[in-house]
Amino acid sequence: MKDDLHRYLQEAREALLWKLDGLGERDVRRPLTPTGTNLLGLVKHLAGVEAGYFGEVFQRPFPEPLPWAGDDAEPNADMWATAGESRAEVVDLYRRVWRHSDATVAALPLHAPGRVPWWRPAAQPVTLGRVLVHVVAETHRHAGHADVVRELVDGGAGVRSGSSNLPDGDAAWWSAHRARLQGVADGAEPAGGFPA
Repeated sequence: MKDDLHRYLQEAREALLWKLDGLGERDVRRPLTPTGTNLLGLVKHLAGVEAGYFGEVFQRPFPEPLPWAGDDAEPNADMWATAGESRAEVVDLYRRVWRHSDATVAALPLHAPGRVPWWRPAAQPVTLGRVLVHVVAETHRHAGHADVVRELVDGGAGVRSGSSNLPDGDAAWWSAHRARLQGVADGAEPAGGFPA
């Protein structure tokens, strides 16, 4: 079970980083949603997530300071890279956090106890198994965000290099497919049930 959970975590990590491939510094930083979601910010966020869950929670703190995780950090500081934080630095940090996380996973049994101090008090006691499930889910969730953001950047889509996991179709097919979906949406009842 632990090996399966770890494999799912690693697949999500790699999928997330693959979404940065072939893009310049500007495109990995571009905020493409109203809340500012961007590719490099997702990587930075997940570095902090893993450092906390596989570090502090099991009294195995990640040895490097994460300034955006401090009490005096501005809101949402973990969701974007500053001008002074290059893609290479953020990705390298994420990989160092992986190694730290992987060491925690390897060293502890699934039933090993931990405590998540930022959760509500009744939920704070956890096991490594519960944390692994939580971090796998969170990493896959953010990898899904990266899927959408990458598609908005340059149309790049798919689950991993060499496996798009999408139907075969050229640009004309996808354009027709999107137009069909738009037609269905345009014919749907607006909120409240009143015709437009």
